[in-house]
Amino acid sequence: MKSFTVHPMESINVHPMESIIVHPTMPNNNKDIKLHIAMFPWLAFGHMIPYLELAKLIAGKGHKISFISTPRNIDRLPPLRPKLSALITFVKLPLPQNPNLPEGAEATADLPEDQVPHLKNAYDCLAQPISQFLKSTNPDWLLFDFAPYWVPEIAQTLGIPTAFFSIVIATAVTFLGPTSPEIPADDRKLPEDYVVPPKWVPFPATVALRFFEVLRLYKRITGDETNVSDLYRFMETLRGCDLIAVRSCSEFEPEWLSLLRVIHGKPVLPVGLLSNTPKADDENETWRSIKDWLDRQNKNTVVYVAFGTEAMPSQEEATEIALGLEKSGSPFFWVLRTKHGDDAVKLPEGFEERNEGRGVVCRRWAPQVKILAHDSVGVFLSHSGWSSVVEALTFGRPLVLLPMSNDQGLNARYFGEKKVGYELRRNDQDGSFTSEAVAESLRMVMEKEEGRVYRDKAQELKPLFGDWKRQNAYVDKFLEYLKTHRGCKTT
Repeated sequence: MKSFTVHPMESINVHPMESIIVHPTMPNNNKDIKLHIAMFPWLAFGHMIPYLELAKLIAGKGHKISFISTPRNIDRLPPLRPKLSALITFVKLPLPQNPNLPEGAEATADLPEDQVPHLKNAYDCLAQPISQFLKSTNPDWLLFDFAPYWVPEIAQTLGIPTAFFSIVIATAVTFLGPTSPEIPADDRKLPEDYVVPPKWVPFPATVALRFFEVLRLYKRITGDETNVSDLYRFMETLRGCDLIAVRSCSEFEPEWLSLLRVIHGKPVLPVGLLSNTPKADDENETWRSIKDWLDRQNKNTVVYVAFGTEAMPSQEEATEIALGLEKSGSPFFWVLRTKHGDDAVKLPEGFEERNEGRGVVCRRWAPQVKILAHDSVGVFLSHSGWSSVVEALTFGRPLVLLPMSNDQGLNARYFGEKKVGYELRRNDQDGSFTSEAVAESLRMVMEKEEGRVYRDKAQELKPLFGDWKRQNAYVDKFLEYLKTHRGCKTT
């Protein structure tokens, strides 16, 4: 894994070949142009991994990538194939010290949710080293995330075009609000304003937050004296970028991609779904033991349960999920990520003993793509995170949706509209749900006639989500735009 470290107050000495210079005398033939693209994702693995997947697809076409993050995060990313390691340079920017952050905390996965604002404050202090890096390397484009809303101003000063690369669907981004002066401004002020579709959506839609979701996100919508809000970060990012790139495709959400162009008055390009497939050579003892258990189950009978790298069920939620799995009568494989120490959630007394052999509770990382690819999996109980949904539909797995935070509620509404997944019933005011609702939802989607629509839709979308030829075409179109609109750099 090739990398170099940039220290906040140091000048950067970069090998001449680390940046791509386009000379005026070079032929203007897009086919022969090789770009240098810098990427700067937010410090969450749910963001860094999609950025890295796109980086690998771009590098696979001969273009150079500078992937920028903090040292510990880069060291935790999956290794690259040797062919790609020559084209992807990992740039390590040490995270500025913050007295409110525990030692070694460089990603959201390292922190409880209430400490993530401190990580954003530390991340904002990377503005100077990012500016130094861009000035030294002069990339053709900078792809950046929602959090560094200050990036466009820096890049514009240096003459570097920028693209906001959204790892969430266009539907969720559109809900945030318009920046085009031709569209009436967002006047939402109260929590109740967010539980209905926005006024700038001109077609019938159910995409909105539920009341308990608004309350959970409200501080991130409004901000406070210690930090700007996530909504502000998103809107300044959308306002300042030259291009909006979205992890999506026109076949899945055409009307929302079109609306995103309208409300921001700038180009919007889907880059494809960035589907993942299991690697045949990626075998280890952990997977072999999981596969052995899955092999013993009947086809389409296993309930797979996972809530991503960061979403954690509360004690009450974990209890109802556990009892619901037990009541469903189906075999289950549950990847249970919980807090450590005294706050760690506990399963109901005797649960694991009663379900020994029928169910597995895995408290460590598990190879999700390999599990979803296994024929025994019949339904996926998920938090509605886009990456997890993409992985599920790549293998035609129907979904029961239990959104927990961030964009997940908006995703769940849209997936429900599309019959991609069934959203588990819960109380609108506090988000609570019962074990009976868990069991009934799982049985309905996996076994009953009324759930056939979800099973059929998952199978219908499988060819789209697993279409690598189509994915390749999306990346080609994206790169063609970047080549045509790159800044002219001279020595």
